[in-house]
Amino acid sequence: MTSTFHGLETARRSLFAQQASLNTTGHNIGNANTEGYTRQKVNLTASKPMEAFGLQRSTSAGQIGTGVDYTSITRVREKFLDDQFRNENKSLGNYEVQQDVLEKLEKIMNEPSDTGIRTVMSNFYDAWSDLSKTPESADGRKIVREQALALVDAFNQTAKQLSDLKGDITENIAIRTDQANGYLNNIAQLNSSIQKIEALGNDANDLRDQRDLMTDKLSKIMNVTVSHATNGYRISMGGTELLNGSTVTPMSAETLTTAYASGDLNSGEIYGMIESRDKFVQGYISDLDNMVNSIANGEVEVTIPKGSVLPDGTTLNNVTYTGANRTLTEDLTVKVNGLNGLHQLGYNFTSNSTGLAFFTKADGSTEGLTAESLRLNPEIEANANKIATSMRVAVGATSDTVITGNNTMAVLFSQMRDGQFNFGNGTDTDLNTGDAYFRSVVGQLGVQAEEANRRLANQQSLVDQVESNRQSVSGVSLDEEMSNLIKFQHAYNAAARTMSTMDEMLDKIINGMGRVGL
Repeated sequence: MTSTFHGLETARRSLFAQQASLNTTGHNIGNANTEGYTRQKVNLTASKPMEAFGLQRSTSAGQIGTGVDYTSITRVREKFLDDQFRNENKSLGNYEVQQDVLEKLEKIMNEPSDTGIRTVMSNFYDAWSDLSKTPESADGRKIVREQALALVDAFNQTAKQLSDLKGDITENIAIRTDQANGYLNNIAQLNSSIQKIEALGNDANDLRDQRDLMTDKLSKIMNVTVSHATNGYRISMGGTELLNGSTVTPMSAETLTTAYASGDLNSGEIYGMIESRDKFVQGYISDLDNMVNSIANGEVEVTIPKGSVLPDGTTLNNVTYTGANRTLTEDLTVKVNGLNGLHQLGYNFTSNSTGLAFFTKADGSTEGLTAESLRLNPEIEANANKIATSMRVAVGATSDTVITGNNTMAVLFSQMRDGQFNFGNGTDTDLNTGDAYFRSVVGQLGVQAEEANRRLANQQSLVDQVESNRQSVSGVSLDEEMSNLIKFQHAYNAAARTMSTMDEMLDKIINGMGRVGL
């Protein structure tokens, strides 16, 4: 038979179970806005029933219930949604970085605008055109020099900004690597803590939330695969194991660059940084360098008018011009080595000497010019009179005399605005004007930036959708929790009322029934 105090025990269990449910509901409400928090629930189950004993079998009409127990407090979470979120989150990190870098590249290129490289190039050729009208003008030469310095400064500044951006990305790779190592170390510590707590039969729900939050953040930095093991989370990147229980394999920027090359690192913010640095930023640095070197030294076709006198010893089209044949008797179409090669065919009016290389490096050399190393020839910068504008001289026995007023070189220079420079490997398909080449570079950047914006928007939608699904399962709904609060409160009050009723019954039995045996 059941104990006289059986009803009290049943009510007591109910009180404890409903109180645990109320406490857990309060915990959920308190963490409704906590990042990474997972809704928890109390798992209630009917406690083991009692059965009246008999000599051979039960003599009771049925088992007597003993109330309720809460077996555990667990998180409401689905591993499938976690894996799906992390898989989409890594792509979001990649696209966010690429979109940000391309946006910065657009600002650096600053095209179309009234202050960009195209405008400065146009001003440079306009200055030559103005000088061709008054080739002996000292002011005109100084204007050409200043416009050339402005063009050099525009290329130098753009190259420096690109170089700085490349350096910033490299620095950010190191910072993100340190963050990833920090997350891995925290996850390793949480693995150990969770294992110790759950070995005693408890559920380390809040520590599991912290571990999952760290893993989510790590998944945005790099592509990680998470698996469950007896010693906690096991995390790998491609074929590289990063974490096994409490054992962490630390990473460096160099190891991640190697992983990028091998394909182990194929998504995430660090992948996006390396991809942006080596593909986008370095690509536009190379394009700008190619443009500068091609305009200064690349082959370009010019037509030198008849009557022009070539400098003694000049070789064009495999013909060396010396003596009397220096004076052209008809127009000569040749290929010269860029603006430098063209300028060296002319003469200036003060020293009666041939032209210098127009663009050089700081040391005066011309080979391998880049946008960052480009300089106006130091001699021209110091003396604008060394700008060559003429291509006619009176040939003398020992020296030549420049013919006053000739503007052939200035005209040819101004025509280089439409000159077809060789920007590639020497085929006709690589011929283009400097302006058209730069427009194609800017156009390519615009298309890449637009595509990056599109991919980012699409990926953000996917991540938001997966996160919405995950929150619908794991997130805290205040409306639902308030309903639960009322439900558990009523159950607690009813259990308390049951205990009061049982107490009154026992009081009646003990104090209200008649005495026997007196």
